[in-house]
Amino acid sequence: MSLAPVKIETLSRINNNLGLMQAGSIVSIDISTPAGQKGKFRSTFVGFLAKQYVLIQIPDSSKMGNFGQFITQGTGVTVRGLIEGNEGSVAAFVSSIKQTIQLPSKLMVLEFPTSMSVQSLRKSIRVDTDIRAKVRIEKNFWEGMITDLSKNGCQLRVDNGEEISLATDKSIDFVIETFPELGTLKFSGEMCSQKQITNGMSLGIKFNEAHKNSVVKLLYHVVTMEL
Repeated sequence: MSLAPVKIETLSRINNNLGLMQAGSIVSIDISTPAGQKGKFRSTFVGFLAKQYVLIQIPDSSKMGNFGQFITQGTGVTVRGLIEGNEGSVAAFVSSIKQTIQLPSKLMVLEFPTSMSVQSLRKSIRVDTDIRAKVRIEKNFWEGMITDLSKNGCQLRVDNGEEISLATDKSIDFVIETFPELGTLKFSGEMCSQKQITNGMSLGIKFNEAHKNSVVKLLYHVVTMEL
């Protein structure tokens, strides 16, 4: 995935974009140890005070493993999350831990960022994925794998799906149940290309406009995990 960041340096714009990160929204945090090890974890954005600090929930200790010992003052942290404005975007900033709080909730207090990068997701960003999908083509049902994803379409691999080449109706319905926090996502598209591969078919799909919100919701979730 290629995200060419746009630098935002002014305090007012940093405040504006942090303000568009909703409290309780999912973020990813990258932590680097003094030995050069890097860990990536999902967490929750709590809030911020302009010019002072940003609050991020400390990830569950059972998921952090040995990285938990580095949630201490001075550790560098990169935060990435989704912001909502006229168009959905990914915001990222680098900071360091100012202090930690244990009660009433376990929080890391980060230094207020001096710069931020933002990239729109509603442009032609394509993300490599491994998302299991249930699909229906004509009256047949298949198990497939979305191998890349954008808001406009995807590449779908169907193992043992050679019979798909015989379909006259090129419409396809998707059901995604991979991510419990998203519930069941349903959307549809049209087959634009077919290519026989080892043990199956690779299909190029263009999504229908009617269900774009579900596609963008899925894309947001995947980007948050992958960034």
